Amino acid sequence: MTDELPTITNLADLVGLLGDDVYIRWSKGPDADAASTSRDSLTGVDLPGLSASPLRVEPWWEDRSRELWVARRLFDYRHLRDLRGPDVRAWVLRGEEVGRGPDNEPLVRCLEPLAWVADSALSECEDMVNAQHSDEWGSLDRSSSAP
Repeated sequence: MTDELPTITNLADLVGLLGDDVYIRWSKGPDADAASTSRDSLTGVDLPGLSASPLRVEPWWEDRSRELWVARRLFDYRHLRDLRGPDVRAWVLRGEEVGRGPDNEPLVRCLEPLAWVADSALSECEDMVNAQHSDEWGSLDRSSSAP
């Protein structure tokens, strides 16, 4: 299945996939996720779906940049590639929300894998977020947190 997925190479094409049931997931892909669900890394509890980031634009975002919305959704969790191993990539799916995870993230059942996200699109996202020059905002990486 994953060999047949197209690859999105730029932010504009990713923005073209925005929708109420579209999510970004960082994993080894739809084939690896097909027979599993996510697990809470703190407790080891199996969750009822796959952790994912929604690409649904919230109404309060109004007419602001769709590109920036998508860029921050990818930027937030880019550390998962390094944390979870070399075969972990960002991919886009159409899904059905089945619950919320311990970080209040959507837990989804994958209805349809849509595309891989190429490094070139991820670089665009990082550049766009960095261009905001915010000292108070960054990745959601917890790996360097001290107890």
